[in-house]
Amino acid sequence: MPPAVPQKLSPAQHLPCFASPPFSIRLAREKAPRRSLGRAARFSCNGRSPPCRTGGAAVQAGYSGETPPSSSLSVEQWLADDRRLPSMIQSCSDEREVRRIHSLVVKLLGSSVAFLDNNLICAYLRFGNITEARKLFDKMLHRTVVSWTAILNGYQQLGDEAEFALLCMEMIESGVEANSLTYVCILNFCSKVLDCELGKLVHASIIKGKWRNLIVDSALLYFYVQCGDLASASALFDRMPQRDVVCWTTMITAYAQHGEGTKAFSMFSQMQHRAFLPNEFTVASILKACGEERTLKLGRQLHGAVVKGMFMEDVFVGSSLVFMYAKCGEVLDAKVVFDQMPSRNTVTWTSMIAGYAQNGFAEEAVNLFRKMKNRRISGNNLTVVSVLGALGSMRSLLLGKEIHGLTLKWSNQSSVHISSTLIWFYCQCGEYDYASRVLETLPTKDVIPWTAMITGYTNHGYGFEALVFLNQMLLEGIKPNPFTYSSALKACARLEDVGQGKRIHAAANKTRHLLNLFVGNSLISLYMKCGFPEDAVKIFDMMPERNCVSWKAMVTGYAKNGLCKEALRLMFHMQAEGFDVDDYIHSTVLTSCGDCPCELHSESSYLPCR
Repeated sequence: MPPAVPQKLSPAQHLPCFASPPFSIRLAREKAPRRSLGRAARFSCNGRSPPCRTGGAAVQAGYSGETPPSSSLSVEQWLADDRRLPSMIQSCSDEREVRRIHSLVVKLLGSSVAFLDNNLICAYLRFGNITEARKLFDKMLHRTVVSWTAILNGYQQLGDEAEFALLCMEMIESGVEANSLTYVCILNFCSKVLDCELGKLVHASIIKGKWRNLIVDSALLYFYVQCGDLASASALFDRMPQRDVVCWTTMITAYAQHGEGTKAFSMFSQMQHRAFLPNEFTVASILKACGEERTLKLGRQLHGAVVKGMFMEDVFVGSSLVFMYAKCGEVLDAKVVFDQMPSRNTVTWTSMIAGYAQNGFAEEAVNLFRKMKNRRISGNNLTVVSVLGALGSMRSLLLGKEIHGLTLKWSNQSSVHISSTLIWFYCQCGEYDYASRVLETLPTKDVIPWTAMITGYTNHGYGFEALVFLNQMLLEGIKPNPFTYSSALKACARLEDVGQGKRIHAAANKTRHLLNLFVGNSLISLYMKCGFPEDAVKIFDMMPERNCVSWKAMVTGYAKNGLCKEALRLMFHMQAEGFDVDDYIHSTVLTSCGDCPCELHSESSYLPCR
């Protein structure tokens, strides 16, 4: 166990991993101006005191006056007794009481007492007054690790990244050794700003100082998950000597959010096997994984457990059930859950609207959105995107323009998802001028809205205009993504412009996007349509992954280029690989190869029984 009273060490002796300050701290020290302490700054602690410890046993006591409770003790003796005053500070019900005790301490003692100052700092932070807490901290003659941890936690919750980083550096330079709660505070900061470099240095210091415990390990686990490093999170989880339901839920949620549904299910099964009861967040996360993986059977089982009494009225679980059923295509079941929920939030309404829109119930999605609007429930970005998707399917231009207007009230139009969906919507309605205006008014244009514009023109047969927008995008220095390449290649195929298609192919070849499934399928379609089956074969052979579209493009491409024997052989190979050979493929091959009876006869033994 670490010593109860940390020794004061030189910066070179403690936290050796921090000898060279991490990037975020260096940047804050070099560039960030010191904030004025006179600035009024408040934040919400959610009713929880920052993690600080007091000396001695905490005795719950009230405080009703400004005189010592016992006349047998001198004022100095009473103030020096850490079993009484800290308890009174902690029991303050508002900031006024904290100020009264603070004034009394200053008046009677006149000098700084570390453990009292620490408790006062924690009390000010508990009521959101970081300005007073910082003033008191700056006046302290002797700052302990508790002092540093309390003020760091205050700035971390406030979200003042620059000041947090500066204070962290000052603590290191002061030689005060961090404790487990300090490390948890710094890890929470790293998770919030995604400073992976600093977080890994903290991890190394925790191991060296032997500060590992359940709380520290949980903070480390959350940090790695937030940074998207699931491999490190999993390795840490496996080495944890102790685990609680929060740790299990963190891993399950991480796998679910990163599309690793199978691993989320496995983790959930292990959790139950080891007799850990899931909480509402565990159930909500595993239900979302069921939706993403289309695992309806497990989703129904979980629903049954919820109905039996587990979190039956929890809004997060209810919203996840709606999401799960909608994702699995069971819109009626989603509607039943939605109607039975005692309370609903924006996520619930949005999940139901998105479920309708994604399953082809555009009119129902719009009607539900109207209800949501009439009940004055504010939407979010996903609400707008889902409704616009439904309206685009309905080609409802007038209502779409109304939704466009609402984006100014409900959300930020500069959101990539909203702007891209607006562009798609106007293209669906044939209003290309409006789509162009949306693109032009964006303060910053990244690849997503440009791709939406290129795709919108391509899908409606305007290949030339799509390629013009591609050139504009490239001139602005925006690098294409796989969907940009795919849409541009489709435009070339529509125009039968193999020269431009080969130039785009060459550009994609310099990136990892050439191996993308959608890019590969578009290249096959381009080369087959332009009469270059040999190039299409090369693309098909090098694809690491193929889907039904890949096989269909190859088979029909062979047939349309008069390569009947190759078309037949590949069609049978496609079926042998487990892909469905639909009527369109059969009719295309048989029509194109109708003039080749000898080849049909030679392959007749391979014809599938239908």
